[in-house]
This record gives sequence, structure tokens and C-alpha cells, in this order.
Amino acid sequence: MWHAAQETPLLRSLLVVPGMAAWPSYYLHLLLLLLSPTPRPLTGAHHFSAPNTTFNHLALAPGQGSLYVGAVNRLFQLSLELQLEAVAVTGPVIDSPDCVPFRDPAECPQARLTDNANQLLLVSSRAQELVACGQVRQGVCEKRRLGDVTEVLYQAEDPGDGQFVAANTPGVATVGLVVPLPGRDLLLVARGLAGKLSAGVPPLTVRQLAGPQPFSSEGLGRLVVGDFSDYNNSYVGAFADTHSAYFIFRRRGARAQAEYRSYVARICLGDANLYSYVEVPLACRGQGLIQAAFLAPDTLLGAFATGSRGAQAALCAFPLAELDGSMEQARRLCYTASGQGPSGMEEATVEYGVTSRCVTLPADSPESYPCGDEHTPSPIAGRQPLEAQPLLQLGHPISAIAALQADGHMIAFLGDTQGQLHKVFLNSSQGQVYHSQQVGPPGSPISPDLLVDSNGGHLYVLTAQQVNKVPVAACPQFPNCTSCLQARDPLCGWCILQGRCTRKSQCRRAAQPNQWLWSYEEDSHCLHIQSLLPAHHPRQEQGQVTLSVPRLPMLAVDEYFHCAFGDYDSLAHVEGPHVACVTPPQDQVPLNPPGTDHITLPLALMFEDVAVAATNFSFYDCSAVQALEVAAPCHACVSSLWRCHWCPQSSHCVHGEQCPEGERTVYSAQEMDIQGHGPEACPQVVGLAGPHLVPVGWESHLALHVQNLQYFRGLSATYHCWLELPGTLQRLPASLEETAADTGLIHCQAQQIEPLTGPTEGGLALTILGSNLGRAFADVQDAVSVAGQPCSPDPALYRTSTRIVCVTSPAPNGTTGPVQVAIKSRSPGISIQHFTYQDPVLLSLSPRWGPQAGGTQLTIHGQHLQTGGNITAFVGGQPCPIQEPVCPKTIVCRTMPQATPGEAMVLVVFGHAERKLLSSPFRYTANPQLVAAEPSVSFRGGGRLIHVRGTGLDVVWQPLLSVWLEAEAEVKALGAQPQDLNPRRSCEAPAAEPQTCIQLGGGLLQCSTICSVNSSGLLLCRSPAVPDGAHPKRVFFTLDNVQVDFASASGGQSFLYQPNPRLAPLSREGLARPYRLKPGHILDVEGEGLNLGISKEEVRVHIGDGECLVKTLTLTHLYCEPPPHAPQPTNSSSALPQFVVQMGNVRLALGPVQYEAEPTMSTFPVEAQVGLGMGAAVLIAAVLLLTLMYRHKSKQALRDYQKVLVQLENLETGVGDQCRKEFTDLMTEMTDLSSDLEASGIPFLDYHTFAERAFFPGHGGCPLLPELEGLEEEGRRATVRQGLTQLSNLLNSKLFLLTLIRTLEEQPGFSQRDRCHVASLLSLVLHGKLEYLTDIMRTLLGDLAAHYVHKNPKLMLRRTETMVEKLLTNWLSICLYAFLREVAGEPLYMLFRAIQYQVDKGPVDAVTGKAKRTLNDSHLLREDVEFRPLTLMVLVGPGAGAAVGSSEMQRLPARVLDTDTITQVKEKVLDQVYKGTPFSQRPSVHALDLEWRSGLAGHLTLSDEDLTSVTQNHWKRLNTLQHYKVPDGATVGLIPQLHNGGAVSQSLAQNCPSGENIPMLEDGDDGGVRLWHLVKATEEPEGAKARRSSLRERERERARAKAIPEIYLTRLLSMKGTLQKFVDDTFQAILSVNRPVPIAVKYLFDFLDELAEKHGIEDPETLHIWKTNSLLLRFWVNALKNPQLLFDVRVSDNVDAILAVIAQTFIDSCTLSEHKVGRDSPVNKLLYAREIPRYKQMVEKYYADIRQSPPVSYQEMNSALAELSGNYTSVSHCLEALQELYNHIHRYYDQIISALEEDPVGQKMQLACRLQQVAALVENKVTDL
Repeated sequence: MWHAAQETPLLRSLLVVPGMAAWPSYYLHLLLLLLSPTPRPLTGAHHFSAPNTTFNHLALAPGQGSLYVGAVNRLFQLSLELQLEAVAVTGPVIDSPDCVPFRDPAECPQARLTDNANQLLLVSSRAQELVACGQVRQGVCEKRRLGDVTEVLYQAEDPGDGQFVAANTPGVATVGLVVPLPGRDLLLVARGLAGKLSAGVPPLTVRQLAGPQPFSSEGLGRLVVGDFSDYNNSYVGAFADTHSAYFIFRRRGARAQAEYRSYVARICLGDANLYSYVEVPLACRGQGLIQAAFLAPDTLLGAFATGSRGAQAALCAFPLAELDGSMEQARRLCYTASGQGPSGMEEATVEYGVTSRCVTLPADSPESYPCGDEHTPSPIAGRQPLEAQPLLQLGHPISAIAALQADGHMIAFLGDTQGQLHKVFLNSSQGQVYHSQQVGPPGSPISPDLLVDSNGGHLYVLTAQQVNKVPVAACPQFPNCTSCLQARDPLCGWCILQGRCTRKSQCRRAAQPNQWLWSYEEDSHCLHIQSLLPAHHPRQEQGQVTLSVPRLPMLAVDEYFHCAFGDYDSLAHVEGPHVACVTPPQDQVPLNPPGTDHITLPLALMFEDVAVAATNFSFYDCSAVQALEVAAPCHACVSSLWRCHWCPQSSHCVHGEQCPEGERTVYSAQEMDIQGHGPEACPQVVGLAGPHLVPVGWESHLALHVQNLQYFRGLSATYHCWLELPGTLQRLPASLEETAADTGLIHCQAQQIEPLTGPTEGGLALTILGSNLGRAFADVQDAVSVAGQPCSPDPALYRTSTRIVCVTSPAPNGTTGPVQVAIKSRSPGISIQHFTYQDPVLLSLSPRWGPQAGGTQLTIHGQHLQTGGNITAFVGGQPCPIQEPVCPKTIVCRTMPQATPGEAMVLVVFGHAERKLLSSPFRYTANPQLVAAEPSVSFRGGGRLIHVRGTGLDVVWQPLLSVWLEAEAEVKALGAQPQDLNPRRSCEAPAAEPQTCIQLGGGLLQCSTICSVNSSGLLLCRSPAVPDGAHPKRVFFTLDNVQVDFASASGGQSFLYQPNPRLAPLSREGLARPYRLKPGHILDVEGEGLNLGISKEEVRVHIGDGECLVKTLTLTHLYCEPPPHAPQPTNSSSALPQFVVQMGNVRLALGPVQYEAEPTMSTFPVEAQVGLGMGAAVLIAAVLLLTLMYRHKSKQALRDYQKVLVQLENLETGVGDQCRKEFTDLMTEMTDLSSDLEASGIPFLDYHTFAERAFFPGHGGCPLLPELEGLEEEGRRATVRQGLTQLSNLLNSKLFLLTLIRTLEEQPGFSQRDRCHVASLLSLVLHGKLEYLTDIMRTLLGDLAAHYVHKNPKLMLRRTETMVEKLLTNWLSICLYAFLREVAGEPLYMLFRAIQYQVDKGPVDAVTGKAKRTLNDSHLLREDVEFRPLTLMVLVGPGAGAAVGSSEMQRLPARVLDTDTITQVKEKVLDQVYKGTPFSQRPSVHALDLEWRSGLAGHLTLSDEDLTSVTQNHWKRLNTLQHYKVPDGATVGLIPQLHNGGAVSQSLAQNCPSGENIPMLEDGDDGGVRLWHLVKATEEPEGAKARRSSLRERERERARAKAIPEIYLTRLLSMKGTLQKFVDDTFQAILSVNRPVPIAVKYLFDFLDELAEKHGIEDPETLHIWKTNSLLLRFWVNALKNPQLLFDVRVSDNVDAILAVIAQTFIDSCTLSEHKVGRDSPVNKLLYAREIPRYKQMVEKYYADIRQSPPVSYQEMNSALAELSGNYTSVSHCLEALQELYNHIHRYYDQIISALEEDPVGQKMQLACRLQQVAALVENKVTDL
């Protein structure tokens, strides 16, 4: 069901069904029953359908944004996304095709309830109407509103025969066109024969759309047919180009022929009488009749039936030039040759059985009458068919065609009768289907209404059941280059640098070579890496890899490629097709997968984040090669795939570099040119020296042949044989016998004893392995002795001949000796190995304590601890599992949990012997507790220092910070090793570090770092690194056996991983090129996500071995202060120091840095000095007489000039350093401000206040007089209100308002100020009707343009001299307020605050208003005033701005200067104390006194003037903090002012505060005393200046005046450089189209384009000036200069002066004239001389982008204006505005009345009379009504 909101229009539409008014009630009930349960239409992302509804036709309104579907009994209005917007019901209707339309059903007894199929659906764009014709009521049509199809605009009550339009049978086609002509639209309709009543309706008619009888063909052209049955045309389509309309149809060839043929007919668009009708046959060679057609640019496409019974189809293309030529030939023959061709055959005739015949007119008749006339024959039919060859054959009949010319290619879209859509590339003389898809249900034909949307991006496909939206080119669905090119879609290509399959227009650099790959181009192949040199690389060292990439696209100068080895980025150096990249350092290469000797990473050549080409690259580890083949490590090493070499003595497999000094090397088999390479050179066993088979039961000698022993010659080495017996691996001692130079024999000895030590108590099970150890247990029962002591064999463990296990007897400590087996009748066997009895001793523990939960790694120290083979340890009765191996002096075990804290004894059991450590028991302590952990965020690279606080942390053996990760398969393979719970360790080697990442069960990965114990309350942990592609699941601390989640330790704050930061290289030319650093400059590094996972203090930046101090860190910028002198490079192979940023584990090398040397004066050779001196002497002698008289003057001028040069040099040297420090300080301040703004927000004015300040600038807060001021009686007020209401209604008359405006502007006494005031009053009054106000403004702007076109069009909108110009200003303020708040407001406010902060940092003269820090040279304080910054502690209580609810005093710091006057101090204090409070809500600076408090009793009220003020020579100096000697850190308070005194600080009593600063004026006291602050305004009167002594002194003053501004220019440049970023951000926000351009701007610019086109203005400069004057200079300059229009702030004179310079720069950027600067240029042009050309480009791009954006429709603009209309709803203010407006009318009352009476239309509307009524009510005066 439809929603209730949609049921109302449904029922409303029922009431407009024709003939319903007179129907009986039972018919109405029947209709309601039939229609009420209509199911809700189904809509989706790409299709629309309505159950039980059949769709007939589809229409698209250009520019309207709506789609219309004509269906059986329904009309649907859809959005372009196929969302339902409205639905109108058109049936079913009581009707019969045999009856004319009736009102009373009794008039047509055979009438039945008939479905109303839609037969014709057309859009009239000019009238904004939808023409819909159904099959009922003989095919009459109706007009509906495009914006809402439920609204019927016209429906014939009683249609006549001339208004029967469409065929009244569903199977008979009706086609039509709306033809726009000057002044009116016409409707061309063609239809087939249908029903007996349609015999009088011609096949082709011209009908009118407007007028009293819409759809009537009376008086217009009709294709008259003699016999309808002979000419039953079946129409396929109707199309139009700029000059003609074409109708494609099928019919019998002539009256006597039964064969059907295909035809195309043409008429001129302006021919309302069909005099120009010409038709010719069409033939697609060898094919049948035409089934569908489409008029493409310059081509008519036709689909023809073919095959048996027309089951297939063929596509033919008829060039439009040939088609028109064929028609012109037929017309010429019929006009001038009676239809006879050159051969005498009839080639043209007059068809359709009419009486007209071809004639013989003058030869120039076709040219004289291109569209025919009354005397020319008509309708003409050519006999010669226009033939074409088929382009394409298809297996199913074609029912629909559309075509699109895109990117220089013709694409056709064919819909067939089975519901399939075929996309065809028409290339020269053939067509190629490159894609077919099923659209809609199978077997449902696609309707001929196949529409392409306005931007050529989508097709709308109609079937009987649904509407589908199909993309013209589905380029984004192809994920990679290969699939993109294989798709063979001519509209798609691979955009290399964007890494996407795109349309050519969407690829920004498609016009450049090798940027956009197209599948139809020869040699168009995806970019690939052709070769790699080297193909692999050792993981332990960095090196360079060269990639060969053919046809690599070129980049701009400031762009670069980079290589991605997995997650590691390396800058690429490109030379032609060769790309060089540096491999990652070892710590950035993931670990090898288990069981492998290498890892293969994806290597991608990247542009930004796009992979341009990719392959695989392997990093190998020679040491891992050795570990994989324990039995033959040398052979595996040198024969591997990698270049690995074997070091025989140190048993290492190494890469690249040689073995340790003095050790020979076995080289890799790949080193073919080196001796001693390959596995043949390895030390190896050749084979057994004796037979391979030995007898059982007999002891045999085992010897091995070995070779290549030269590597061990001269070394003392021990040898062992390893014997693999069933179930065991046995090590036998061995000896070497050298037989030749490099060969020898190894002799293996068979006996082995385990263990070799035991306790003195005995009881140890000793295992003896060997051969011939008896044939039965009885042979050995009493035959074994150990170190001379008997050893009792165990029969259960005896193995015949090979193993004896016996239990030792007690013996004294230190007893040692061999094992002897004495079997009867044989000589005793004596072992080479000796057994030793020893006494193990426990000495100490470390650590001495551990947590109760266990997990402490306990080390037991002692002597002879490696005693026996079965050793166990216990702590307090709990087992302590031992970690192998047991060493002679240490045993390591891991404690188990204990129930309660306390001491526990340590016990070690050696077989049956126990040893206790009684002197130092182990103490279990309470488990550690964590109470805080911060920070809680890190980069994925890890390494951020985490401070963890708690209790009992120093008892933890090894605290860990771990993270569990869900990782993808490849991440697991790269970064993790299987978990080894008991890792092997060595007694000699130190303990190995635990693995960074281990693999757990369940697909989890655990990565950990070891924390350091700082104290019992503090742990310092580094965040673990997390591989890309892994997702953190849990972050926790492991404190031995205690696990604590990070969120629990940090008070609920979960740990968050942020993506690693990315930094751009320092040099724009790439990583390999050095960045040139000027001394004293701050380094600015750009990047992404810089502060997401680290703070400024934690970042370390190094330049070589020096540190670059980080000053500011933002999301996208890092600012650091480099060392003053060039540091040394850390790598001796590099000549320049590298710039390296370290953020935790993330290390980013950004290229070398080259310090630029300070310019030095070159030494002047002595010889040159001598020569120059001699030449000068001669020259001086020659001109001595001439120079004597000027000598004194020249010396003086030279001294002055040198003095100025010294000043310039000193200032220029310091300006760079000053600018750098100022900018860093300012960025820090702005970062703090941004944090404050997150809480308080930017202090925007509400819209009400903003509008009044914009409409009435300079009126403060009271732009309007109080309502009806001066009216005493309430009744009188009501009368006046009534009169003003009538005036408001009168203003809604466009004629009255335009007459009023034009009459007022004609009056000579009506000043420019009056015009602006009245325009603003009208803006206020008509604010609720902005659509109307916009219409008035458009009309007046049109008049203004017409006025200026005849004078000088470039002067239009230059000033605000007319009311329409002020209306335009107000209109822009209304429409752009939202844009100001959402987009431009923040950068504007940040610029204002940055200026304010910079000005306040330097002294400002309170009397003259001049400042040390400014951009405006007229406000520059040129004198060098010494000042010192102070920080005052301000006591703020409840009465002066304390926190809400606070009753105690607070101490807040405030920054001031010691040269500040007391009023200036109060202003700065209020700005800092109330920094989050709007200015209007702060206390006034004149309502508070500043009190200095020193100690308990010392309270001194400070003021600008008091008895202590210094007065000298009629000059009184204002008091400053310096005057009162207020120290740094002094405590002051703001107290309410008890009196109002002082000449300077006076409060103005205003009823309406303006929110603007009142500048301090120069006041004079009694007696002519003048005030001064930092400098005196004028040191001497003019008379004194005139009495200066000599000409020489006056010339010296002029020279100094000319030179000094150049000195101060550096001061201005310093200020400009500090503020540059904020100026750029503001201009970018104003002139950027990255966000949608405000709809009002696009609307205004389009209107100005229309005006220029209307008046024939083609000069682009004029249009540029119009747009600049209307928007940038009219609105944005005002917003730049006056922040108080938008924000609730105080704007000081100095801030205002700086904003004026920036605004002037903006103005200069908007002009097209060339920007030239010289010595006499204004200072602001000198300051921004380098930036203005760049700003000009931004303006031009802004205009160009707006011009290219989609046009704004009238409806869209009206919708936006309607939404804005309700923003200003003050009724009282509207009455006040009407009252003031009437006052202006009253001044020129008679002239306005006369103008209204002279206008004829105004007389009919009685406008003068209505104005007189208003005057009678408002003024209470009698008028001649």
C-alpha cells in the first residue's frame, strides 16, 4: 500500500477523471474499490517497478531532474535516481472506442470500464508542462505540471474531432515531437490507423499546444490522405535536429502495391502547413523492414528485421547528409522536372492520393522556397531508396535504439525483444558488440523510449514491467588495468596515475602521452615491470634496485614516484624507463616465514597512493639457509638461489662481505670467476674408509674419508661423530688423521657415558652406550665399576650388547675415573670418558621476590649444579619447572602461583640427593596493581613511550605490553613465528630477546614489547608495532603471570592504533636531491596524520648528528628549528647530513640538507687595488676643480647613505630569524586557540544581527527607528498598522514596486545614501518573499545592463549608486550567510585572531593609533620604542567573569607589555580572561578599574591619567605599567568602576551598542595640554619647520625620508610572512570549488552570462569585471574588511588597517591588468608582489570552474530562496521598515502618484488609488478617493 501521505494525491486525482462529475454514485464506489488497494511501487537503487502495472512510455525533462513514466491507468513522476516523487491516476475509465467522448454514460450504451494505456508522453520545456495522451476518449491529451504530475493544467471538457490526437488502440503506435518556435510551441503527431472513428484523423498533423483550443489542428497542417486503407502508416519514431523533423515509418510502397517498405519523412521545423513534406524509402541491403530508429549526430541509425519471420536483426547507418541530399533531389525533380529523372523515369511523385502533381517551376524554386509554399507540390515521395550496408547482425529483433557521441566515439545502445541491452562500438564501416546484459525480466521487449540522461552518464531503459537505470560505461567495476582493457569498452580506459578504470574526461591527464590506456589503440598494454636489477637482495643491508618500466608517464616537477616494498616506502629516482629505489632497512623487512630462507614482498611502483606497476621482490637471509640444513650447512649455503658464501671456521653463511679477517671463504656457486666456489669446495665427508656392512656382536673400527680440510689447518679443533641409531642420536668423540694436503681420515670412537657427573650420595642411574656389552644380563651383572666404585646394572633397562643402565654407589667428593665393563673371558673395556663424583652447593637466588601469581624467572646460583641427569626444583612445596639447559653455576626455573604471600624455601633434587637454600628464601609478594596508563594511542609502527603507574611493580621479573591481532594469512606468514614455550638457551651466551610477534591458536597473533621498571610505581613501555592488515583485538599488560587489560589500567580508555604518518620529501625535486636551507629559517615539513599518534615533545628530528628542535606539530605540518650551523653527516659515505624524523619506531628519512652559506664579500686583490688607486688619482686630478665645490656635500651624502645601508643590512639580517620565531610562536598560539574553539565555538553573530549589520552598515545596533514612534493613542497606532499592512500588500505588485523604484531614482534630491537605505528597507520588508525580490532584482539588473551597454559596459556594478546594486549586495548577504558559517567563517576568524595576536605582541600608541607590528605603513610606529613583555596574574571573581557557580577568586595569567596604557592593559586582560565569551557579553572596559595588589594591604587603582602623570612643555604622557613600575608576575584585579573620570577612558552611554571599537582621539585639556603615549604626534609647528637653516639640511631630510621607508619595509615583510599561511587559507576558502559552489553564485554568474549574450558582449574582460564587481568586490571584500559583520568581536584600528591591506590585495588579485611594481608603488603592492599573480590564477580558475559546473534551474533556485525566506521573521522590524519606507514615499508622494496614474496598466490595477488609501490611514489625511 502507499503511505497515507501518498493516498491524498491519489484520491485527489480521481476527481479529475473526465466525465466523473455527472456519473452515478455507484460508478464512483466501483472506482474506489478498484483503486484503493493499489500496491506500493517497488523502488531500488537501479530500477523502479509497480506491481500489476504495465509501463508504456518514458520521458525525461531536461534540466528538471525528473523522469516521467506513462503506464496503463497511471502516470509516475520519478527522480533521476528512480525514486517515486508523485503518481497520478488516469484510469480505468468508462469508455468505448466506438463513441466520441461523452459526459453522460447513457450517450454510449456500449461503454465499459476501459484501461487507459498511455499512447504519447512528451515534455514542453518552455511551458514546464507534460503532455500525456491516452487511448481512451479517442486519444485526447491533457497537460500536467512538470513539477507535480498530479496537477492537471488543461483537460478538454468537451473535445472536438480536431482534438483527437493519439491512436485509441494500444497496438497502434503514436509518435510526436514538441517543436519550439519563436513565440509558441507546436506539437507534431504521427499515428497509425486505429478504430472506425479514426478514419478522419490524418497520419501526420501539426497541433497547437497553447491558446484557447490546445491540441487542436484547426488552421494548421495535416497530411491529407485520399484513402486511409491504402496508406496505413506504421510509425517507428519521430526525431528532430536544429532545422528539420524526421518521421520513420513502414507502409505499402504505392496504392497498387501490396509490398511494405521502410520510409523516412522530413518537414521543416517552422513549417506549420506541411508544405515541406518529403519522404524517401530506406533500404538496409538484403534486410527486411525497419523496426527501430534513432537520430544520432549526423547519422540516422535504423534496425531492420532479417532472417526467417524476422527473427534476427541488422543495424544500418544512413549519413544525414546523404539522406537530406536524396530528399533534396526528390524535391528538386518534383518542383522543376515534373518528377522525371535524367533517364526519363519517374523518380519523384506526389503521394497519398491527393490531387496535387509534380510540376515544372523555375530552376531556382528549391532554393527560393526551401520549405515549400502554397504553390509548390506536396506531399512529395521519392522513388529512389537510400541504401546502406549492414554494420552489424544480431540474433534477436531490435526494438529500441539510442546512441551517444562521447570522447570522439559513436556508441549505440540496442534493446532487443528478449529484454537484452547491447552496447555497440560504431567504428567506421562496422559495429562491434562489446557488452550485452539482461535488463528487466527475460522475454520482455525493451521499449523504443531508450533515453540517455543529460550528462551522458546513464541510460534509462523501459520494459513493460520496470524502469532501469543502466550506466553508459561501468568503468569503475573493473578493478585493475588488465580487466579494464580486456572489457574492450570504448568509453573506458586505464588512468595510470589515478589507478582507476575511467572515462577519458575523468582522467585528469588523459591528453598527455602514456597517461590513459585505451583498448582500441595499438600497443596499448598495461604498465609492467619488465626487469629488476638485482632480482633479489639480502635483508641485512640496504641497497638500490633498478626497475625497468617501459612507457612510464611523465610527472610534474613537484611530483614523484615511490616504491613500496610491502609497507615500506622509498622514493624513486626516474631516468627514462629506468626507476631506481632504495630497499628498506633490516628492521623494516618482515621476518621470514617459518622454514624458509627468504621472504617475498610485493614491490609496487607508486604514485601517491596508486600502484602504477607491481611485481614480487625477495629478501633473503643467508643465516637462515644454514639453519635449514643442519647436516650440510656449507653445501646448502653455497648452492642456494642466493649469493651466499660459507665461512668454515666460524660456521656462518654470509652475504656480500667476506668472512672475518684471516678466514678463508667458500664462495657461492654463482661466483663462476672465483676459485673455491660451489658445494665441491666445502669441507665434506666423502665416504666410509671401510666396508658399509659390519657384523653384529663384534666391535668394529669406524673411519670416514674427508676432504677440503685446508680451511682448518693450523687450528686446534675437537671432532665428533654423530651416530643415528634406532630411536636415538648418539655423539661419539673422534680424532683426525691427515693423509694428504686437503684430505684425511676421521676415526670415530663408540663408547659414550651419560651423565658424566653424579652426587656423592650415589643412587644415580648411569647409562653406558657402546658395543659388545654382553650377550645376556648375567654377563654384566657384576662386571661394571664407575671411578673404581661398583655400579649395579638394572635388568629392566639392559639392551643386549649396546646399553647398560646401572645405579652408582656412594663415593667421596672429587672421585673421578673411567667406566670399566669386565665381561668374563674377555679383557675389560675401559671408557675414554671419565665419571666424576661431586657435591652440588646452592649459594643464592635472583630475584629474591616475585608476585604471588607466579611467573617469575628464578635463577639459582651455586656450584656443581650440573650434577646428574635428573634435576628438579621446588619453591615452597610448589614445583618450579626448570628451563634447559642446567649450567654448572646456574639453574633457571619459572615459579608457580602461591596461595598466600610469604617466604618459601628453595629445594633442588639431584636424582635422590636433596639440597636446600636455607640462607635466602624466596619471598612471594602481593600481586602488582595498575592504576593509570597513558597515552592511549600510538602509530601502527609502535615505539611510543607509555607511562604505566601502579603499586608493587618492581617485583615483576619481565613486564610486557602485548597486543592480540586478527591477521590475514599473508600477515601471519610475514611477521610471526610459532610460539616456543621453552626456548633453548646457552650457558655461555646471554639470554635471547623474546620474539616480537608470536603466533597463537585460533588465528591470533601476539606482538609484545618488554617494559622497563622505573620504580615500584612506574613502568615505561613502548607500544608494540602492529603489521598492516592486522586488526588489534586486545591490548594488555603481562606482569609475569598477571594479565591486565589496557582499558582497566587506564580507567576505561581503550588503546587505539592510528595509521603511520606520511611525510613528503623536503625537496620538491625528490629524496635524492638536497634541500637548500637558508641560515635561520624554520623547516616546514608537510605530511598526513602527523599528530594522530604522538605529541610534539616525543618527536625527534635529526639533521645528521644535530637535532632539529620541534616547535609545532599539527595534523599536516611539522615545524622544527634546525641547528644554526651545518651538522656532520652520521654516515661517512654521505657528504651531506640526512634529515630524519623519528616518531616512535617510525623512522622517515626525507633527504639530505644543504646549508646555504652566508654571502661574503670577495677579497679584492692588492694589484687591482693599486691599479684602481692610480686610475682614481688621475681621474681626481683631472676633475679636481669641478669637485672641490661639491666635496663637502658629497661626503655628507655618502655618510648618510652608508648609515642607511648599515641600517638595512642589520634589519635584513634579523628579519628572517624574527619571522621564523614569530611564525612558530603564532602557530602554537593558534593551536591553543583551536582547542579553545572546540569548547566555546566561533562567536558567530545570529542571522538577525548579521542581516541588519549587512543591510544598514554604520548604523550601529539601531538601524531602524522604534515602531510607530510618537503615536500616543493606541487606536491611532492600529490605524497606522493597518495602513502599513496595506503598503506591504501593495509592494507585492511588481508594477507598483518597479514604478516606485524608478520614480524615486529619477528625483534629483534622492541621494545615494537614500537609495541604499530604501533598498535595504525593501530587502527587509520582502525578506519573506525572496523569490519575488530576486525577480525584481533580475528585472532591474537587466535595465542597468541596457543602460551601461550604450555607455561603457565595464563600469557596470563598479559602485553602489543605484538601488539595484544595493539590492544585489543584500541578496548576496542573505544567500551566502550559510556558506560563511560553514566554510569561510573559520579561516576568516583564524586570520582575524592571528592579526590581533601579532599586533598585541608589540607596542601600540594609544593616541596616534600607530603600532610596531602592522602591514599598513600609515599605521606603522617607526620609532624604536623599547618594551618588555609582562605576565600579570589577574584575580577574577564572581563579579568579573569567574566560572559559573564559582564563589572564590581565581588567578589567571595575562600577557601584556610594560609600555601599555592602563586602558590597553584592561582590554588585553578582558580578551584573555573572556576568550571564550562573545564581545557583546563581556563587561565594558570603561566599567572596570585595574587594581594592583601587593601584599595584604597594598591596593593601588591604576588609570591612564592621575596626579602622578608626567606633564612637560604642555605635553602630558599617559600612564603605563612602566610608569607605575609594575613588575613581571604582579597580581592585579578588575573591580567595578566607582566613578567615571579621565580624559581618555570615557564610557559612551549608548542605547544600541555597536560592537565596534571607538578609537582613542587626541584630546586637549584645559590650558592647551596635549596627550601623548609613545611618541608625540607633531614635534613642532609648521612655522618652525619653515625656519630651518639651510638648503643643505632640507636636502638631507628629503634623502632620509626617501630611504627610511625601505628600512621599515622589512618590518612589514616580517609581519606579512608571519600571517601568510592564514591569508592563503582565507583566499583558498573563498575561491575554492572543492566544496559545492553556493547555488546563488552559480545562479548570479549564469544570469550575467545571459545578459552578456543578450547584449552581444563577447569581450571576456567585461564579463570578468561584471562577476568581480558583483561578488568578489561587492561581498567578499566587505567580509574581509569587516569581521564584525559576521563575528561578535572588537576590531581595533590597527587590526582594521591590516585587514584593509589584505582586502586591497584581494582587490588587486581580481583585476585582469598586469601587476607591475616599482619604487613608487604602494606598500601593499610591494608586500604581496609575488603572491598576487598566484591569487589572480585562483580567481580565473574559480570563474572557469563555476562556468563548467552544471547549470542551476529556476526551480532549484526558487526552492533554495524559499528555504531562506523564513530566516528573518521579526514582525515589529518589518513594520518599522515599512514606516521608514513610507517616509521616503511621503517625500515624493505627488511624483509617485503621477507616475502610477500615467501607466495604463497601473490605472487598471488602481495602484494610485491604493497608495492614496495607504496615505489616508498612515497620515490621517483626506485624499481624493
